[in-house]
Amino acid sequence: MMTPRPAGASTLAGNRLAAAITVVLSFIALGCGGGPQSSSDGKINAIGAENEYANVLGQIGGEYVSVSSILNNPNTDPHTFEASPRVAEEVSAAQLIIQNGLGYDDFMKSIESGSPSSSRKVIVVQELLGLPDSTPNPHLWYSPDTMPKVAQAITTDLSALQPDHSAYFQAQLARFTGSLQPWLNAIAAFKASYPGTPVATTEPVADYMLEAMGTDNLTPFPFQADIMNGVDPAPQDISLENGFFTDHTVKVFCYNQQVVDTLTTSIRLNAEKAGVPVVGVYETMPTPGYDYQTWMLAELNAIQKAVTQGISTEHL
Repeated sequence: MMTPRPAGASTLAGNRLAAAITVVLSFIALGCGGGPQSSSDGKINAIGAENEYANVLGQIGGEYVSVSSILNNPNTDPHTFEASPRVAEEVSAAQLIIQNGLGYDDFMKSIESGSPSSSRKVIVVQELLGLPDSTPNPHLWYSPDTMPKVAQAITTDLSALQPDHSAYFQAQLARFTGSLQPWLNAIAAFKASYPGTPVATTEPVADYMLEAMGTDNLTPFPFQADIMNGVDPAPQDISLENGFFTDHTVKVFCYNQQVVDTLTTSIRLNAEKAGVPVVGVYETMPTPGYDYQTWMLAELNAIQKAVTQGISTEHL
C-alpha cells in the first residue's frame, strides 16, 4: 500500500526541522559515533542518501565499495523521513557520502555536523551542479545532465580513497556512461517525434525529464509545489488541473506514485474517468529489478506508451 501524505499536512520545511531534531537526539544517544572507517573487508564504506545515488555509487565502485542507502522504500514519502540512531551511526562511519541537497535530505547535514571528519568525502549534488538554494525542484536525478556529473565525482573521490584501484574506477565510469545512452537516445527521439506534447502532473517529480523530452507541462508550478509541500492548492488550480482531463487537453497525466492523498487520488480518478492515460513516477528507485538507468528508461517508455498508445502504467 502507498503511504498517504494527508492533505494540508505540515510544509516541507517543517518536516525537515522535525527530522533534524530527531537526528540531534540520535547523536546524543550514540555519543556521535566512531567516525569514517573502511568496512571489515577493506572496502570503501559509502552511503547514498537516496537509493538512486547509492546505485550509481555501487556501479562505479564495484567490488571495492560497500554501499548502503537511506531513502530506499518506494512505499514511503521521502519528504517526511526522520533519521534513526542506526542511520546516524551508518552515516557517521561512511568514508564517502552522496546527498541531493536543496532541502530534500537536510537530515544528512545534521548527522555530518554531529560527527565531523576531515577525511570524509561528501558529494552534494546541488553544489556539484552549481544550483542555488532557491531552485524550486529538488528531484535532480530525473535530469539527464545530473548522473554523468555525479558519476565523475564519485570516480574522483573513490580514486582518492583507493588510488591503487583508480584504473578500475575509471573503467567502471566508462561502462556506466555508456549504459546511459539508451535512455538519452530515447529522450532525443521522443523530443524529435512528439515535440510540445501537452502533459499534466501532480508534483515536479519527473519534470526535469519531461522538459528534456520537449513536453509542455500545463500544470502550474505553484500547484505542483503545493502538492509537494503538503499544502492545499488553490481551488482554481484544482479546477484547472481537472479541466485538462475533461477537455482532453493533455496526452498523459504523471503523478507521484509514492505520495498519494485524497486530493491526488481524486485527480487521478478524474483522469482515468476521462480516458486520459496515467503514469506513476517515483522519487526513489523501485527495487528489485532496476538500476538507475533502466529505471529512468522505464519511466520514459511508460510516458511514451501513454502518449502513443493511450496505455496507463500506474506501477513499474
